[in-house]
Amino acid sequence: MIASDDLLRLENQLCFALVTAARNVVALYRPILEPMGLTHPQYLVMLALWERSPRTLNDLAADLALEPATASPLVKRLEADGLVARQRSTEDERRLEITLTDAGMTLRDRAVDVPRQVMAAVGMDIGEIAALRDGLAPFAGRRPDLG
Repeated sequence: MIASDDLLRLENQLCFALVTAARNVVALYRPILEPMGLTHPQYLVMLALWERSPRTLNDLAADLALEPATASPLVKRLEADGLVARQRSTEDERRLEITLTDAGMTLRDRAVDVPRQVMAAVGMDIGEIAALRDGLAPFAGRRPDLG
């Protein structure tokens, strides 16, 4: 049991542990993603598109827990790099659809090894990573059984 005086110690704060861990996770991914020409946020966009493409900007942003105004520059940069294409929906001109280019689809083959490299870097196996991810679900706004 933590004494009342210890409740406010920095080292006992969940928020500090999560912020520090998030920063360190992004730093861990950086050298793994750089050879692929991706930043961590761009990698997340590509993961979502490898799961389902084409998709609208709003749908993509929602899956990434981002505002469309935040996702849009990421998509524009990926488009400039030749990995995605943005086009108006043929069904509804107001909708902007994001599709993978051939280069974007090909990059997936290189990305398949990213999770293994991350697991090796932290010395954890897939079960341990899944347990950690699922344990964070209440803080990520979704239940563990939803992914």
